[in-house]
Amino acid sequence: MQGHVVPKKTYFFIFGSLLALTGLTTGMAYVNLGDWNTIVALIIACCKATLVVLFFMHLRWSTTLMRVVLLSALLWLAILISLTTTDFFSRDWTPIPEGWGESSLVRPPIPPGSVIPQALTPFLHRTGEG
Repeated sequence: MQGHVVPKKTYFFIFGSLLALTGLTTGMAYVNLGDWNTIVALIIACCKATLVVLFFMHLRWSTTLMRVVLLSALLWLAILISLTTTDFFSRDWTPIPEGWGESSLVRPPIPPGSVIPQALTPFLHRTGEG
């Protein structure tokens, strides 16, 4: 079985495109777009991933079965992301503790040289100390 032969010119063009998109990603990191910084970076990353999958992994010239496998993997990824997102957004009902102020775990420290606490006195009398 002979595979598809891709001209070197195509590989160099895709490599140059990937370098240009990487430079664009780096340049956009210095531009303050507010909440859009992450979205723009993800769009550029998806474009780079598409170029790699289509040309370097030869999906452009593959059979229909390989395309179905790729689309099913992307569908599964979308399902996992949507389930994670629904879990993240449904956590508003969880109460947020105000702090350790109301907790019984916080007790004032015992100053050095103070009287032995009442809870330890029965143990001290049993051993003959104190």
